[in-house]
Amino acid sequence: MTSYLRPAVWLAFVLAGAGSAASGQSPPVPPSLRAASLRGELRIDGRLDDVAWAAADSIVGLTEIEPDEGGVPAGRTVVKVLTGADALVIGVLADDPRPDGIVSYAKARDTELRSEDHIKLVLDTFLDGRSGYIFAVNAGGARYDALVADRGEGENSNWDAVWEARTARTPTGWSAEIRIPVKSLIFREGLEAWGFNIERRIQRLQETSRWSGARRDYRVGQTSRAGLLTDLPRFDLGLGTSVRPSLTGGVERPEPGESADGTADLSLDVTQRVGANLLASLTVNTDFAETEVDTRRTNLTRFPLFFPEKRTFFLEGAEIFDFGLGLRTFNQTDLVPFFSRRIGLLQGREVPIVAGGKLNGRLGRTSVGALVARTNDVTGLAPDATMGVVRIKQDVLAESSVGVIATFGDPQGRGGSWMAGVDLTYQTSRFRGGKNFLVGAWALALDRDDAEGDRRAWGLKIDYPNDDWDIALTYKRLGESFLPPLGFVPRTGVQMADGGINYRHRPNGGVFRTLYYELRPNVVLDLTGRWESYRVFTAPLNWRLESGDRFELNWVPQGERLRAPFEVAEGLRIPAGAYHFTRYRLEGEFAAKRKLSGQLTWWFGGFYSGSLHQIQLRSAWNPSPLFTIEVTGERDVGDLPEGYFTVNLVGTRVKLNLSPDFQLASYIQYDTQSRSLGSNTRLRWTFHPLGDLFIVYNHNLRDRFDRWAFESSQLLAKVQYTLRY
Repeated sequence: MTSYLRPAVWLAFVLAGAGSAASGQSPPVPPSLRAASLRGELRIDGRLDDVAWAAADSIVGLTEIEPDEGGVPAGRTVVKVLTGADALVIGVLADDPRPDGIVSYAKARDTELRSEDHIKLVLDTFLDGRSGYIFAVNAGGARYDALVADRGEGENSNWDAVWEARTARTPTGWSAEIRIPVKSLIFREGLEAWGFNIERRIQRLQETSRWSGARRDYRVGQTSRAGLLTDLPRFDLGLGTSVRPSLTGGVERPEPGESADGTADLSLDVTQRVGANLLASLTVNTDFAETEVDTRRTNLTRFPLFFPEKRTFFLEGAEIFDFGLGLRTFNQTDLVPFFSRRIGLLQGREVPIVAGGKLNGRLGRTSVGALVARTNDVTGLAPDATMGVVRIKQDVLAESSVGVIATFGDPQGRGGSWMAGVDLTYQTSRFRGGKNFLVGAWALALDRDDAEGDRRAWGLKIDYPNDDWDIALTYKRLGESFLPPLGFVPRTGVQMADGGINYRHRPNGGVFRTLYYELRPNVVLDLTGRWESYRVFTAPLNWRLESGDRFELNWVPQGERLRAPFEVAEGLRIPAGAYHFTRYRLEGEFAAKRKLSGQLTWWFGGFYSGSLHQIQLRSAWNPSPLFTIEVTGERDVGDLPEGYFTVNLVGTRVKLNLSPDFQLASYIQYDTQSRSLGSNTRLRWTFHPLGDLFIVYNHNLRDRFDRWAFESSQLLAKVQYTLRY
């Protein structure tokens, strides 16, 4: 057996034994809600005044988890569910003792709603306690959907589904009706109950309440702590076929001096259910015209930045391809074995996808994901290539899993490219009387025709992520030639060790809501054990007030050993050598319940052999639910023996929210590193739950010799409609 796989296999036996020992404990009986039968049509208007609601079973109250765990919420929440042959309809009455104080600004699709009054639903359609769908709506009708990610610790909000929601204001608060077609979900056939949970936020009170698993240690996405939605009917999926043609047309001037060229393209996406629990997808002449542009970020490090996937075809079933524990250090991504942005994007340029196919879903307790795509050649950038990935993950014990992953192909056309690996994760939410605890191990290896050197990687993590104490320890080893052709790895030939000891204290009453203290050390060594980087992030002050405002102070000693000179700014290179310096941060956050809110951060202190000041701003002004202005900015000023530099980045987003189904947004970005001013204006009209119209205009200018010059422009219109059979 390969030596680097032995620790993972050994850990599998240990975890299996631990799981067997834990299995003797009887888990608590989850709460349940009976779904009532829906006969006939139901008008979705948010008012819950149809006769069908009167006889439905209901949840008549949630349990407060913030600020008073186990307390009674300020406003009563009533939840009812109706089910028909083809859809679920969830009705919510959200009473509020002060209806005039409801915080609700957003109307746009996929707006982050955590800073507004909202309700969030979670569905575990496989009843496996590991996966799920998330749907949320605020009092203004803005819709948000996501996939459960990171084993319930996170959410993948880039996923979109077909569903509808309407809200209404009432004399005692607000109400909502949410209709979710079952064709928008993948689920285990034959189940009469799904995992179900609901969480509500009252923003002005900083209050969160939940139905099941109402403890601060748990996240609402941890479906192992969800309740049950029972009495589900046998759903009718029809043929299980969805066909979505898209027509895109427009004009483009790709470079200065060129004439505008007209374009027109037809693309096609087809999905076919293989039973209720597997979904096969096909895309032809794939078009991503509606995808939002990436937000620019300043990079003063030696390593590339990570940008998330936003393209619809790759997002369906994306949680199945998640791999391993401990692949991030604090807020930095160290490794992604399968990074779908490698397909169709190379060196910041688009590579046409001729066709792609995907299969994702579950067979019993086994999750299956497979994807293959064919890209066209781009002269001077990449040859045509076929690439793909296979992921299989087996549920074991109550909440744990073991899996394998394999990729093939290379976007640059290098022959013999492949990667394969195994991951094992033991997880429980019943450690020491109901705490979260995880232990995981993973190992990967790759090869290609011209590869040399160590092409292996492996890692371990122990994690105790709970509300009061959050403690973790992680180790990763990446060979010097470990560069997955379809993965993301910013640095190789290293050993990474990091830990975290974080404590949250909640005073009883007074000015402060939480006092949070953090210690997060990490060190990077080369493969011989010689240090390359270290950082000790500390937060002696991270205090949130009862008002929702927050302020933080950080002390961060760190060091870097440069093997070669490092260009930190244009024309300014830091010499090779060892550097030790200390950074400090002051940060203030103004609660989002206000019309004007935001966060101001000041980093200062040493930077290699000199100093660096960084001012970062993130703000939002919501004068009315129809209009929003968001401003972000960063100014970096470095003073080094090698020279002086400044980097500026500004972004402004203006949103006109005429309704939850009609939004116009314009995003303007400028940074002095690229000297480029770019605007992305995007109109989205959801004229039917199954149909969208997008109009996108991109315009870019570049600062050339202190004069603005045209760089490129593009006007596109795209209409898509889904036919379901």
